[in-house]
Amino acid sequence: MLRDQSSDRAKREANKAFKPVKTQKPMNDYAKDQHSLNENRERLKAERLAREAKSKEQLEKELLEKGLPE
Repeated sequence: MLRDQSSDRAKREANKAFKPVKTQKPMNDYAKDQHSLNENRERLKAERLAREAKSKEQLEKELLEKGLPE
């Protein structure tokens, strides 16, 4: 009984040690296209938001220089 348990434990430990490594599947053309599309969309969005923030700052700066109408 004890002998069976020790061999079972050894088998479990060996299986854990030699478990196959999970690897990612290589991307197919569609997945590559989608990935690059999403990256490009995020980059363009960040650029647009930066431009909008910059133009908003310039507008506020111009209003302060001219003086706010009261």
